[in-house]
Amino acid sequence: MAKIKIGIIGLGTVGSGVYKSLRDFSEIEIVKIAVKNINKPRSADVPKELLTDNPFEVVNNPEINVIVELIGGVEPAWSYIETALKNGKHIVTANKELLAKKGEELFNLSEENNCVVLYEAAIAGGIPIIMPIKTILAGNRINKIQAILNGTTNYILTKMDSDGASYEDVLKEAQAMGYAETDPTGDVEGFDAAYKITTLATIAFNSRIKFENVYREGITKVRAKDMKAANELGYKIKLVASAMIDDDNNADVRVHPMLVPQKTMLAHTNYVTNAVEMSGHPIGKIVLSGPGAGEFPTASSVIGDILAIAREFGTTDYLLPMMRCHHHSDAKPIDINDTYNKYYLSIKAPNAIGIIAKIGTICANKNISLSSILQKGVLEDNTAEITVITEKCLEKSIREVVLELTDCTVNNVIRVME
Repeated sequence: MAKIKIGIIGLGTVGSGVYKSLRDFSEIEIVKIAVKNINKPRSADVPKELLTDNPFEVVNNPEINVIVELIGGVEPAWSYIETALKNGKHIVTANKELLAKKGEELFNLSEENNCVVLYEAAIAGGIPIIMPIKTILAGNRINKIQAILNGTTNYILTKMDSDGASYEDVLKEAQAMGYAETDPTGDVEGFDAAYKITTLATIAFNSRIKFENVYREGITKVRAKDMKAANELGYKIKLVASAMIDDDNNADVRVHPMLVPQKTMLAHTNYVTNAVEMSGHPIGKIVLSGPGAGEFPTASSVIGDILAIAREFGTTDYLLPMMRCHHHSDAKPIDINDTYNKYYLSIKAPNAIGIIAKIGTICANKNISLSSILQKGVLEDNTAEITVITEKCLEKSIREVVLELTDCTVNNVIRVME
């Protein structure tokens, strides 16, 4: 194995974990690390001469073979990676947003410069998923993915479920414990999971998914009452990243809360754990689960990618051909309004004769069959909480039902996993 020299951009939580772990590998030499503030105290004891506050010193260094990008976001990360690729350097990244938004440009540029881009850490933290799809699962036609890809939202929903607490209270607790950012929008509104499912579906389906075509809905509307109702109905509520593709290359890719049957593994994937369930032929169904974030779990994936390059470096003019981008066509997106789903509706209605019949009639007029409808008592303001579960129906139709329930308040509409 030839010794390779790497440069790291970013020395935050993951970068520190990578630095600490790489000291155990004699075949890897860290040449330079770019940071925002050289004098900032860090958990990793890094010699000051390794540090620079100019990332271009790293990507333009002719001695460096591999750039490890760990700062996230599109810019300035893209500028650094673009420069590195044009300088003939291989890339290891954990940047899910960059991959989702500029993946096509990134991989085209990498091929033009005969460089490999590896990104195992960008999808599910410490869970190996990209390399298995590209290698041992390469002979499968994967057509469905259902996954929990964001530890922050999964922690919040698990605590809401176990403690019966409100979203707002659990979010504050998660922020205090460091599980949620001060501005949690990227996680709780589903952006993080949407970035990840965009790239994961692209790789698994061997057809490019455009991020702008991914439907996204966060967890901010989920209430403790919904959690309780889901349990009574035999479900758990999870933020699910879902992707399906048919034989005509039509792809339905989305992120939103779902009522997940309690008999499934995803329902029992709790706190910051992630899980990816894939279905296809001939494998059938396979589930991979583990830590989806954190210093050392994510560093594990980054180091695996670095070592994959190190093991082939100097032995061939075309490194890791199986890990390169081989798809050049776009999947045809399916609009969420054209999808068929089962639905949970939480409705606050006046306690009046015929209100349940009215709900049933409005649904029937939209060709929506009800699986169950339940009213539990009357509230002090003479209203009733009504829970409805539908059979599979058109998304567009359920939205029309909500608009026509003018006498009621629809507190929540959540899709149900089958």
